[in-house]
Amino acid sequence: MSFDVSDGPRRPSRRRFVQGLAAGGALAGLGLFPRPAWALKGAGQANVLSGTHFDLSIGETPVNFTGRMRSAITVNGSLPAPLLRWREGDTVELRVRNALPHGSIHGHETSLHWHGIVLPANMDGVPGLSFDGIHPGESYLYRFQVRQAGTYWYHSHSGFQEQAGLYGPLVIDPLAPEPFAYDRDYVVMLSDWTDLSGAALFSRLKKMAGHDNWYKRTAGDFFRDVRRDGLSATLQDRRMWGGMRMTPTDLSDVNAGTYTYLINGTTTPGNWTGLFRSGERIRLRFINGAAMTYFDVRIPGLKMTVVAVDGQYVHPVTVDEFRIATAETFDVIVEPTGQDAFTVFAQDSARTGYVSGTLAVREGLRAPVPALDPRPILTMADMGMTHGQSADAHAGHDMGGMAQGGGMQSHPASEAGNPLVDNQAMAPTSRLDDPGNGLRGNGRDVLSYSKLRSLFGDPDGREPGREVQLHLTGHMEKFAWSFDGIKFSGAEPLKFNYGERLRIVLVNDTMMSHPIHLHGMWSDVEDDHGGFMLRKHTIDMPPGSRRSYRVRADALGNWAYHCHLLYHMEAGMMRQVRVEE
Repeated sequence: MSFDVSDGPRRPSRRRFVQGLAAGGALAGLGLFPRPAWALKGAGQANVLSGTHFDLSIGETPVNFTGRMRSAITVNGSLPAPLLRWREGDTVELRVRNALPHGSIHGHETSLHWHGIVLPANMDGVPGLSFDGIHPGESYLYRFQVRQAGTYWYHSHSGFQEQAGLYGPLVIDPLAPEPFAYDRDYVVMLSDWTDLSGAALFSRLKKMAGHDNWYKRTAGDFFRDVRRDGLSATLQDRRMWGGMRMTPTDLSDVNAGTYTYLINGTTTPGNWTGLFRSGERIRLRFINGAAMTYFDVRIPGLKMTVVAVDGQYVHPVTVDEFRIATAETFDVIVEPTGQDAFTVFAQDSARTGYVSGTLAVREGLRAPVPALDPRPILTMADMGMTHGQSADAHAGHDMGGMAQGGGMQSHPASEAGNPLVDNQAMAPTSRLDDPGNGLRGNGRDVLSYSKLRSLFGDPDGREPGREVQLHLTGHMEKFAWSFDGIKFSGAEPLKFNYGERLRIVLVNDTMMSHPIHLHGMWSDVEDDHGGFMLRKHTIDMPPGSRRSYRVRADALGNWAYHCHLLYHMEAGMMRQVRVEE
């Protein structure tokens, strides 16, 4: 069931509930802002709240995504949480009440973090930094001026509540006219669900980090590679991976072996549907609200024109497909015509599963769903290694001072001999023009960061006054994640001087991608020549990559800085940033 906001509230059917939607949640505050048709009323969006004053209640709601009833954590009984619509320049007040029952498996304290929103530190919603969390039976009043526009989202920053359903879309209407036109406007929120509690899944990852890696290479793979690459090259490849005690098929920690993927809070059988009339221009606001999943998104038969990234306008770029990291948002324009239905297809980056919905001229239609793409294999280039390097340099854990000559990457002393570090990228590159492992040469036009340019120049204009380099580190078998080999619990805060312009350089020493999110401040990505390229709030860091961005430290207080893969953050890939005068 999909309809425009103007159609008014409709009662969810029993079928929708069985397919995994939170029961309940009344519509409120509709139609306050004139817009093109807001067709956000899909099978998975029970709530739209707009205005300046909001009452949000965090509690538990039974859901069924897998055939088994489970308890989700919801806002006003809705999963995803209600779509919140603000307007640039307004001051919003959000009273958030903790209505979690005593003894909840999701914990007692709760919180909401407004992802990508520039606001005072005590409004950011991260317990333990500038905020105490919201205790059972209590409320917290968030109040701040909205100083931006675009597509964002919000989620819990308490324990594993985000994994259990506490996330929702956030749309801010701009004061100035937008630089593109459209007739309908949909949120497409992607996420991952597990029947396990977050704590149970985290415990399993610590004990059996490779639980979901079913696709280890076989003897058949060996002989196929010999035919393709020759015996010598194949043996060398196996020796290198064996020396690193890693597997090139370990592409994601948690995948469809454990997860059910959702689109706007419903599964593929639920067939979330966005309606259109032939010839209309449709704006799709893709939000990756997953805990651990990268999605590769395409709509077979339709080109997508990317017009905004992380809420910020970009020069339009038309593609067939894009990879969206956890916590990123991409706004695209599509013009469906020539057929009555198109499939919105999002497969996980490890190619273990997918979720799909439909754009259609009426309810009940479907289009063919493509098969999963072939399973990709990590390469030595993905590991930040050149072909001439030996595996010994990576297996020995003692490369911290190898640093300085021959174009090799230096590493902090804290990585040397560190049992929490199982790899070091010795020849990382920005990989800005790389669409990602599994997307190269697939016959489709795939987005990469290098194709994106903000629709404005450098918002600061100053050259950075200093540089901070951080290495993303981990140990796959121990499921240990950190910056510079130091977990959050043992790390000193990073100190920024209020008002300074600095450059952050990230080096990914791991074989996994990490979406890195700095709270409270924008991250201005640099191109390969050091020029301003793209303003974002979440920076994707592929394996073996080195990327830099500028930050204006214009927000006093204590801020979270972390990998947005939930279990990586919980395992230690997080720092505190302290901005002080």
